[in-house]
Amino acid sequence: MEASAGVTAANSETSAALTLLNAAAVRSRAHRMLALALDDKLPNFRICPEKMDSVVDLVLQTTRDAYPDLDVPFHSRWRHFVLSGDNRWAAVASEKRWPDPAARARAEFDLAMVSVFLDAGAGPTWRYRDPKTGLAIGRSEGLGLASLGMFTGGLLSADPRDPLRVDADVLSRLSVTDVARGLQVSDANPLVGLEGRVDLLRRLGKLVASKPDVFGRHDTPRPGGLFDRLAARAENGRLPAPLILSELLQQLGPMWPSRLTLGGIALGDCWKHPSLITDDATNGLVPLHKLSQWLAYSLIEPLQTAGLEVIDIDGLTGLAEYRNGGLFIDAGVLAFRDEHDAQREHEVSSALVVEWRALTVALLDRLADGVRKRLGLDAVSLPLAKVLEGGSWAAGRRLARERRADASPPVKVISDGTVF
Repeated sequence: MEASAGVTAANSETSAALTLLNAAAVRSRAHRMLALALDDKLPNFRICPEKMDSVVDLVLQTTRDAYPDLDVPFHSRWRHFVLSGDNRWAAVASEKRWPDPAARARAEFDLAMVSVFLDAGAGPTWRYRDPKTGLAIGRSEGLGLASLGMFTGGLLSADPRDPLRVDADVLSRLSVTDVARGLQVSDANPLVGLEGRVDLLRRLGKLVASKPDVFGRHDTPRPGGLFDRLAARAENGRLPAPLILSELLQQLGPMWPSRLTLGGIALGDCWKHPSLITDDATNGLVPLHKLSQWLAYSLIEPLQTAGLEVIDIDGLTGLAEYRNGGLFIDAGVLAFRDEHDAQREHEVSSALVVEWRALTVALLDRLADGVRKRLGLDAVSLPLAKVLEGGSWAAGRRLARERRADASPPVKVISDGTVF
């Protein structure tokens, strides 16, 4: 009986863990955190909901400045491969003779996955000098162009005749020196969390190599092999966006370093907060899955290009990262209970950062509703992915630049290069 009870408890924990590996769990728990904030029951932040109208105004103006016709693309990694109207990836892809749409999709999955996992915050000083224009470009845009250069240069391919691929065995042996060279890192051009990023890519390579049934259906194991698994899960050519995220979280969960596990399941970007109380094994757990959702958004366009229809895009959530989160603090919607917290450094796992990130997700839903009401649009015509791109991310960066000389976020987060 005791052994049976132990197995049952373990199974129960595993089942509970799986309930956290989806976008619905992120949204549900984020809104529970927002409800606590509205009742003034959170330990680190107060909320001023009356200031949301001014955030809607700012996001609308920012969107119209960038997209006067309101024809906004999705918030995804593909935006960072375009510089001053020059779409670098589109130019490369159009020159290659792809044997079929799936071959191109695998390459685009390869590129998106590696690029996104390199895309944690770069820090305020790092810059990538673009060989084509000579411009020095920082943060996500710089990381995007740098990762594209590494990919098209064949750094991650095992076949010199086919540079536009990422092979699992090459990833698993990646050196810090190679990545530092590709990202132009030096003593004079430091990048936050370089070793953490390289370790993450090595973990990705080893994981992909260990799952040929998932990542090697029509090729040797490569991250882009996930395209074939997702395509097989489409029904009548339609694939729900939340399913993309669930596959990413379940297939790639073990690659995340030193994170929480429950019932033997790696929970990824999921953290503890004392105010989030439940009556099961997930008590206190707050799933956020920022990089995985950023990747899910970034896989939509390759799937569409391959001829699949991606539906329920609003089933994904906003991204719990420092530009969207910074927007709400800098605009006064969120305020530190202890003003000294603005000057302190905080671990990603701290209750303050977890609280801030969860509130960001819930507030982005409210922001999207406000923007749509102003424009007379619905979630189909203006999904959250477009509000983010239009939008909230750029507005957050704009306020950061206005308020701090180095455009840093209003919360000082100690980053290991694998969260933001």
